[in-house]
Amino acid sequence: MAKQSISLGELAERTGSRLEGDATTPIDAVAPLEQAQSGSLSFLANPRYRHALAHTQASAVVVPESLVLEDAGFARLYHANPYWVFAHIARLLHPLPVATPGVHPSAVVDAQAEVAADAEIGPGVHIGAGSQIGGGCIIGAGAVIAESVVIGAASRIESNATVLAGTVMGERVHIAAGAVIGADGFGFAHADTHWEAVPQLGRVVLGDDVAIGANTTIDRGSQGDTVIETGCKLDNLVHIAHNVHIGAHTVIAAASGISGSTRLGAHCALGGQVGIAGHLEIVGGCTFTGMTMVTGHIREPGVYSSGIPAASNRQWRRNAVRFGQLESMARRLDALEKQFDKAREQPDE
Repeated sequence: MAKQSISLGELAERTGSRLEGDATTPIDAVAPLEQAQSGSLSFLANPRYRHALAHTQASAVVVPESLVLEDAGFARLYHANPYWVFAHIARLLHPLPVATPGVHPSAVVDAQAEVAADAEIGPGVHIGAGSQIGGGCIIGAGAVIAESVVIGAASRIESNATVLAGTVMGERVHIAAGAVIGADGFGFAHADTHWEAVPQLGRVVLGDDVAIGANTTIDRGSQGDTVIETGCKLDNLVHIAHNVHIGAHTVIAAASGISGSTRLGAHCALGGQVGIAGHLEIVGGCTFTGMTMVTGHIREPGVYSSGIPAASNRQWRRNAVRFGQLESMARRLDALEKQFDKAREQPDE
């Protein structure tokens, strides 16, 4: 793809930024402050790192509105959210791929499937009966789209992703390589001597602008649907169990897992390796730091944490011993408090 250039003036207008500097300066790349060269744009979100500005070779830097810079050797774009401006400009300079209409000769498309004329179907793709592929979609090499799947316009299914029967996607959905959408949930009924699989009869429903990372798995509902609402972003290696409902614009980092039938509100954020137990209600606006284990309902928005931060092995071993002593220590403390209370109640002689 040919390198493209956009003037600073146009970038300021398209991002709502205030420009100080030459509006005609061409920008053709984005880069960190320490790696930026002439023609590059960088950003500074935290004023604590302003010392890095002294050595940058960037042609322009996006900075917070509150930051005062005098005699800087580069143009400035001022904005309340520098990181968003940086990300938006990066996308303008590196736009998403556009479908090249056509079906590769090695693709297998069922006669009862509907594929938009301007969709791109790559090598080795399989599309099952009754499925609908919207306009401008890109289906990467080796992807499997099973029966009765609906994929909205301008969506991208990367190589070797699997979208199983009945899944419904909105527009501009991105499914990364190796993801599996719509597999059976983990449902088994225990008999006296064995486990019997419970048929998983629901679907997966993804809203508009949902992004699913590589090798992430989202199970179909057991009876109702598993729902990922508009604008949610899931990292690589995330697992979403059957009948989970995730509210709009929630983000989930890698290796996190949400157990069956839990409902997560809108605008939540899960750090890496967060685990959430099943059948819970979690209000919107919650943030869970990395490795947090959630076992109960959360009814108040806020930041939640659990787990033990890393320490030296020697200190960790000491703490582990003390942890095992907590019960006996609590009993001894309770006994001492009772003795103290009893002594206070006795009159002075």
